[in-house]
Amino acid sequence: MSTDKPSRNEDEYFAQRNAELINRQRSAAEAAALEAERKSHYMKCPKDGYDLTSSEFHGVQIETCPKCGGMWLDAGELDTISHEDRPALLTRVLSDAFSSLRGSSKRRDAGKPVHDPANPLS
Repeated sequence: MSTDKPSRNEDEYFAQRNAELINRQRSAAEAAALEAERKSHYMKCPKDGYDLTSSEFHGVQIETCPKCGGMWLDAGELDTISHEDRPALLTRVLSDAFSSLRGSSKRRDAGKPVHDPANPLS
């Protein structure tokens, strides 16, 4: 058996295969990291990071943050309720959502004063 070095073409072949494998593994790791980051932000308040809760008001689902009181609509939901045939649906949906938030904050903050100047909803 010969102890000579393998041919140059063989070295190039394996170097290229290793580089391709490394690139595929790197791409897979980056994709997995992006997916994990996306999942860690799903249904989280963009302002303070608390879990959002979903509530349905007059057929419209609104996500709200129990901590800061922020409200979010999914894509197209605002258009749906603003172009609805029923008059003042947007007003009723938002009014019911605000009432719901006020009720949950009163239960949560039983020891706080009724009017909080920092919160115009109180």
